[in-house]
Amino acid sequence: METGSGGGGGGGRLPKTESAEMRWVVPGGTFEEDEIESSDDGGADTPAAASGSRGGGCSDDDNYEEDEMLRQRLVRTGPRADSFDVEALDVPGVYRHQEFTLGRSIVLTLQTLGVVFGDVGTSPLYTFDIMFNKYPITSKEDVLGALSLVIYTLILIPFLKYTLIVLWGNDDGEGGTFALYSLICRNAKASLLPNQLPSDTRISSFHLKVPSVELERSLKIKERLETSSMLKKLLLMLVLFGTSMVIADGVVTPAMSVMSAVNGLKVGISSVNEGEVVMITVAFLIVLFSLQRFGTSKVGLAVGPALFIWFCCLAGIGIYNIRTYGSEVLHAFNPVYIYYYFERNPTQAWISLGGCLLCATGSEAMFADLCYFSVRSVQFTFVFLVLPCLLLGYLGQAAFLMENLTANQQVFFLSIPRHAFWPVVFIATLAALIASRAMTTAIFSTIKQATALGCFPRLKIIHTSRKFMGQIYIPVMNWFLLASCLAFVTAFGSINEIGNAYGIAELGVMMMTTVLVTIIMLLIWQVNIVVVLCFLTLFLGLELFFFSSVLGSAADGSWVLLVFAAVLYLVMYIWNYGTKLKYETEVKQKLSMDLLMQLGCNLGTVRAPGIGLLYNELFLLCLRMRGFSFVGSAQRATICSAA
Repeated sequence: METGSGGGGGGGRLPKTESAEMRWVVPGGTFEEDEIESSDDGGADTPAAASGSRGGGCSDDDNYEEDEMLRQRLVRTGPRADSFDVEALDVPGVYRHQEFTLGRSIVLTLQTLGVVFGDVGTSPLYTFDIMFNKYPITSKEDVLGALSLVIYTLILIPFLKYTLIVLWGNDDGEGGTFALYSLICRNAKASLLPNQLPSDTRISSFHLKVPSVELERSLKIKERLETSSMLKKLLLMLVLFGTSMVIADGVVTPAMSVMSAVNGLKVGISSVNEGEVVMITVAFLIVLFSLQRFGTSKVGLAVGPALFIWFCCLAGIGIYNIRTYGSEVLHAFNPVYIYYYFERNPTQAWISLGGCLLCATGSEAMFADLCYFSVRSVQFTFVFLVLPCLLLGYLGQAAFLMENLTANQQVFFLSIPRHAFWPVVFIATLAALIASRAMTTAIFSTIKQATALGCFPRLKIIHTSRKFMGQIYIPVMNWFLLASCLAFVTAFGSINEIGNAYGIAELGVMMMTTVLVTIIMLLIWQVNIVVVLCFLTLFLGLELFFFSSVLGSAADGSWVLLVFAAVLYLVMYIWNYGTKLKYETEVKQKLSMDLLMQLGCNLGTVRAPGIGLLYNELFLLCLRMRGFSFVGSAQRATICSAA
């Protein structure tokens, strides 16, 4: 941060002075790295002082000790990196995400697969099933139209919107709706809770910028956000709505993924009924959430290879089906088939949009899980591995459907070659369990951000990694998600009904993300207004079109998810309101410094040597709102700057 316009520190910080120290070392000795601290008066602890303090006559032992001390020499070490600076990521060469070697990149790619892409990777298990659930397939053109919808939904939402645009809207590596909100609040006083202390108003953060139309527009938007309480409340309501949908999505995702994988047993074993599928799903979910406490790095590295095999299976089965049933499905890359699909069967095509959206599930989890990995690693893995395998998987299923028009349920499992059926079912079940973790870890990150901003009750947070600060585990939230997920599985009992609720949760989050990223484009990135309007019109219009389809199926049972999200919304809004009242009360009752100085002599206070640091909730809240995070232990509390 610069004081006035003449501050020294680059990048908005005061320059740090490097510390150097003197220490005695024994050249070539075993204790060469041991330090001998010297006192301020320069005497008592140095070898010379130690020998001189012994006085007169010296024994043989004293002569031997003196000879040993003469072998020591005083050396000057380089700059010392303070441990607090290391934890605060304020030391050059220490980064949140460390990607240096090829081996490290491979490990990070496997962890990214196991944590981030499980959700979107298992979408081929159920996408075509939900699309053709209510209306049968009547012609090959219907298959081509539905496939074309899926292809361009994958390209537009996960690839174009999230991978290329939204991922860059992170708040110092943190992703999700609350990260976007925090980023906005740190650039404009848009929060209902102040994000700076009164004393901070005397400090300037002046930065010289070239005048432009975009800068002028940004300043006007900032002024409007800071002066309008209605806009502040509306922004908070949008963020809380999106967060409640994220949590609801985290409840539906495990139910949908695991049950769709277990449904493959009905294809291989005809005697398996729906009730048995539900019981097996419940057992898998209990095991899944029980393993969550072992941490993202351990579990991600363990299941990463399994998910890599799963993506290879998708690509391999897709190529096999294209070669077996024909390459006519490649025509679906022509978007004109979408127009033909809606022209022939407008009602059927409109209803199938809800199922088509499920191919993009996991897009928000990809953004919310960003705190676990770097932007580049997520982008690289999606573009060069995940997206090609998904496209091949959908092309293969469509090729099978074009030759088997009546097989519109359990499409994925029916399209598997017979000799590879059971191995693929096993891998699919394992991948579904992994996929469930993607949204769970995203919820942990979101809850941590909401708690820091005073919008969620405080819960115990366990850091599961020594290298990555973002890898956390919240026990209470984990078991709450398990209980809610089991309730949804037993209540719905079918992937078709769960699929409708799944689409509502996904779209609620996507629309809020679109609005918040639009504000960031105008306020922070200062993008040309034409580009901003194109982004908003394209993606918000597309998501509203999808939302109209899934909302029409709310009467089938999806309303339960909306009620669940509404309860979560009320909890967060009431908690934020209470936090605001508490802050205002503390401000009113705070004792002024002038009055404290006047009363100091009359209170019988005694000045003690040393420096004391006292901080209360008011101080911590202001730091949290300004982008600081806190890493504590039983012995100390470290303030880590995330800015």
